[in-house]
Parts: sequence; C-alpha cells; structure tokens
Amino acid sequence: MNEAIDWAFAERVARRCSGPGPFSDPAVRAALQGSYTELTVEAERHVTAETGLVSLIGPARARVTDRSGWVGANVHSFRRLLRPLTDKLGDPRSARMQAVSCKVGATQFGLLLGWMSTRVLGQYDLLVVEDDQADEQDLVYYVGPNLLTMERRYAFPAEEFRLWVALHECTHRAQFTGVSWLRPYFISQVHDLLDSVDPEATHVAESVRRAVADVRAGRGALDRGGLAAVFATPEQQVVLDRLGGLMSLLEGHGEVVMNRAAAGLVPNAWRFERVLKTRRDAARGVSRLLNRLLGFEAKMNQYAEGERFITAVEAHGGRALFDRVWEGAEWLPTLTEIRSPEQWIDRAAPAGVAT
Repeated sequence: MNEAIDWAFAERVARRCSGPGPFSDPAVRAALQGSYTELTVEAERHVTAETGLVSLIGPARARVTDRSGWVGANVHSFRRLLRPLTDKLGDPRSARMQAVSCKVGATQFGLLLGWMSTRVLGQYDLLVVEDDQADEQDLVYYVGPNLLTMERRYAFPAEEFRLWVALHECTHRAQFTGVSWLRPYFISQVHDLLDSVDPEATHVAESVRRAVADVRAGRGALDRGGLAAVFATPEQQVVLDRLGGLMSLLEGHGEVVMNRAAAGLVPNAWRFERVLKTRRDAARGVSRLLNRLLGFEAKMNQYAEGERFITAVEAHGGRALFDRVWEGAEWLPTLTEIRSPEQWIDRAAPAGVAT
C-alpha cells in the first residue's frame, strides 16, 4: 500500500529549510558530543535522586546532532507513529486522496519540520524507529547549532546551560523508561486518535463552524492545541483532552524537576528560563502564527498548568501523593483535573486524609 506522505521528499524539504547553523567544524561537534555525554550521565543521576524514577532499560545515551540529523530522526519517528493514519489515507479506496498528491502533504510537513529544527534545543525520542535498529533508539538528542547559537548570543555559561537542558530531557526519559506502562499508554492514545480520522474529512465544515463560534464567543479557537484541536471531532477532542492532561503533567513535571535538580548546580538557571520565555513571548509575524498553528502556545500553557498542578498536589500530600500518578493510567489527571487540582486530590488522596 502506498503511503499518503512521501516521507523522503518531506525530509529533503525540511533539510533545505533548516540551514546548517554554526556547526560545521568537526572539532566543535566532537567537543560538544563529549560535553553532553558527560553531562547527560550527571543529569540522569540528579533526576533519579529528585524523582525516584529509575530507567528500566539502562543508562541514557546522548547524541549531539545538527538540524539535518534532528530532522531525519523525527521523520523516522513520525513515520512510525502516524502509520495507522497514512495507511488509511493512502488506501486507494479513498477518493479524496486519489485527487491529492502525496507531495503536497510532504511539502507542508517538511516546511514545518524544517522550521521547528531551527528552534528545538533538546529532545528525548520515545517514539524511535524500527525495532531492528536498536542503536538508533532511546536517545537523548541535543541540537548543536541551536544550543551554540543560544550560548553565544546570550553569553550563557556553557556547562551550566548544557546541564540545565540535559536535566529537562533526562526527566522526560525517566518518565518514559522508569514507568513501564507510560510509553505504551501514550502511543495507544495517539493511535486511538488516528484510528478515528475520517479519510474523506466530512466533518471539516462543521469543525470550521465550531471554530468561528469559538472566536465570536471570545474563545481562542487555536488555543486548545493548534489546528489539531480546531479540526477534531467531539470524539477526537476527548482523546486530545486525555493527551493534553498527560502532556501537561509530563511537561510540568519536567520543569519542576529541572528547577529543583538545578538548585545549587546551575546558578544561572533563572536567567536561562527568563531568556527562553522572553524569546517565546517575542515571537511575531510568521513565527507567532506557526507557534499557534502547531500548538506551541498551548504547549507553553502545559508547562505552567502542569507546574501549578504539581505544586497544589504536593502542598496537600507531599511527593507521596503526587507519585500516585505513576501507579497506573487510571491515576493520571484529566485536563480538567490539571486545571482544578482539588478534583484529582479528592479522588487520589488516601481515605481519611482531609482535603
């Protein structure tokens, strides 16, 4: 069966858009790889001490890459994750897809991925590639050109900044490799969402009408999660809300752990955080539009909402109460509970404990 997206073409488009960045010197690249190899080991140790989460599949491995390498890794990951959808859309029985060239989707995907490659600093790749390519799995990626640009532009102390980034990415790895059920649960939710997609897109007109109604009512149609939320059916929105609750928890937890683990280790952490927030808030024009379309503004809200949830839960019952979220999918907070932590506390706090 032909796939609905020409992934090789998408990768070529993304690489043309990404640009090389200040990363052409092999000596610079080797030095950065050595630095992140050591700092990832250190970061993982601090994350384990802070969270109690221990990887069930061994120590973390760092890979410093250029933008092209990051693009390639993400194309492989998206190709695997989106296979249920691309198989459906590539079905010759879909009259709509017969009339649409797969190059169009590939161009759009490539342009967006190329733009993203100029922004991202680090990433834990939980989705990985094919099962027979073990060396390419379970990697903590660091995008060298973007990191070096930040260090040079803002005169960041390099080792501090690199450890700070490593702490966040190693926290995400601890979540997905220290909690045995979390990765399959996340992927199952994504597949549930993709399985519900209508190849003929008959609901699009209704989705547009809902988005217009949201705007007229003063609600941001894109604020819930970019275009994916705008065009979701009510059934798909249920899954998106589950994923939104999970991602708010994980992103907020990443920020909390990073900040706590950095205390005493990264004196300039406050400055790094301020600069990155200012950089995000200063986005204008096309960058601001892309941020909204891709759901990046919603992602920034996830950080803040997740942090507030964790703070409220720990204020009530300490880390012991918060750690219930790792006991099973039934203890994950919903998006509503993320925003109203007392609701999760009511159902998760042990019997007899005052709420």
